[in-house]
Amino acid sequence: MVVHFYAFGCINCIRNYPTYLDWQQRYRDKGVVIIGIHTPETAAEQDSASVRQRADEAAFTFPVLIDRTKANWNAWGNSMWPSVYLIDKRGYLRFFWPGELKWNGATGDQWMGARIEELLAEPPRLPAEERLR
Repeated sequence: MVVHFYAFGCINCIRNYPTYLDWQQRYRDKGVVIIGIHTPETAAEQDSASVRQRADEAAFTFPVLIDRTKANWNAWGNSMWPSVYLIDKRGYLRFFWPGELKWNGATGDQWMGARIEELLAEPPRLPAEERLR
């Protein structure tokens, strides 16, 4: 699972959109779920209709949670827009990228993509009855 915190008015967040769209396309048939958590940075970003409109304009087909009160932001201990988290098949947080994936020539998109591939290659989670044996 890919969880990304963003705000639609954040330019660094917007610069990550092409990577999310790539992952959305590349991994949709491999069981990877992408979830956006829109945490408003400004008063203008509080409007739900605007969040939906911007997500539609960005061609997001994944769900977007609107986190107006920063409840999720705080629960995750998040500290910046954007932030990208990878969760494994057992539900454990395994990888994190703070900030823009390609900031100043960084290759966070490639690094996180490789981590997604690693997580996909891991064995599936065992059914509950097998874990109890």
